[in-house]
Amino acid sequence: MRLLLIEDDDISGDALVDMLTERGFDAERKRRGADLLLGHRDYDAALLDLELPDGCGLTTLRRLREVSSIPVVLLSEDDDERTIVRGLRGGADDCLVKPPRIGELVARIEHAMRRTAAEAAARSAVVDTGDVRVDPVAREVTVAGAPILLTHKEFELVEALVERPGQAVSREILMDRIWGDAFLAVSRSLDVHISTLRAKLDRPGLITTVRGFGYRWATQPEVVSSAGAARRIRR
Repeated sequence: MRLLLIEDDDISGDALVDMLTERGFDAERKRRGADLLLGHRDYDAALLDLELPDGCGLTTLRRLREVSSIPVVLLSEDDDERTIVRGLRGGADDCLVKPPRIGELVARIEHAMRRTAAEAAARSAVVDTGDVRVDPVAREVTVAGAPILLTHKEFELVEALVERPGQAVSREILMDRIWGDAFLAVSRSLDVHISTLRAKLDRPGLITTVRGFGYRWATQPEVVSSAGAARRIRR
């Protein structure tokens, strides 16, 4: 399991990485909250100190939760109840006082990982929306039984949307998922890919725009007769 520790104190940070490595984690330490925001996709879980050189850990957590559900355990210098409550309400899976007892820390990381494992299992299920079928495992999309050839990014878009059918998915989540960086990606690229995807699927109302926020995958699209939905569409 790849684990990212965000901690600017060299002594305590390196000691914690060593202990986690001894217990089988592929642990790495970085110093800034920005390192987590830009690199979270490369890790399975994160430990986040609340006091960072580039700002408050709670602010980093809030921005992270706009785009990712990666398990996060907060590390706090004290056991102030208000700080812990703010962290948990802000999206942390757990919060421990520093220095954490290594056995308890490992158990809490494993508990948080079970949540994401259950979410991943749910995401692997085939999704049928009208005559549109999305198979995440086979990475296949069919419309009225006909396979639709999608690029890698187009399929990633479909997958991100069908994981939340009927729910609005923010532009930040989609850009982070497809381009790996919601904070630097050019949003116009997202609009172009959505437009191309709509044309390939040829199902009006299947992917709707949520103005000022993002896009939504409908739970029941409008089905129309179209030659485009019955043929294989190439890039």
